[in-house]
Amino acid sequence: MADLSWLKLKEAVGRCRKCPLWETRNNVVFGEGPEDSSVLLVGEAPGAEEDSSGRPFVGRSGRFLTDLMAEAGLKREDLFISNVVHCRPPGNRNPKKGEIKACLHWLEDIVGLLRPQVVVTVGNVPSQAIMDTKEGISTLRGRFHRGSLGGMDLAVRPIFHPAYLLRNRSREEGRPVASTLEDLRALVDFVRTTS
Repeated sequence: MADLSWLKLKEAVGRCRKCPLWETRNNVVFGEGPEDSSVLLVGEAPGAEEDSSGRPFVGRSGRFLTDLMAEAGLKREDLFISNVVHCRPPGNRNPKKGEIKACLHWLEDIVGLLRPQVVVTVGNVPSQAIMDTKEGISTLRGRFHRGSLGGMDLAVRPIFHPAYLLRNRSREEGRPVASTLEDLRALVDFVRTTS
């Protein structure tokens, strides 16, 4: 997009009709956070509460993730938070490949404006889309990877989706919640050492 600015990008995403999801959305969920954040957190798609409010990660899963981030030393308001797909898939299903393909260039534009140090991918959908892999989150999490969006090389840290964590709440070592806290603490350390 020529002469790209945050305002122009947000307006363009709001007018998007490149896939059928626009027909059933209440609100486009563009994303939010500081426009100079060093961390971009990327989910898969808005859920019901996000579609209603127009804000990312504000439902039950999002609140749980915000609590885990705070426990690890991250403030939600310090991160830019967005999704691979900006409109809610019906019934909160995973976005389809065509929907991801139609929407991914918007995320590339966000990356181009933000120029983050690291991208945190939440769950399988964004991890696989950004890293162009078929590996699942259980294999991907626990370390930094290289990814690319819009021609920009990125450090990527995949984490479990909070909806999965809500179903697996044990904090024992090696369990998903404990592993996610480890991932988030490693993210804090990464940002500190690269700032």
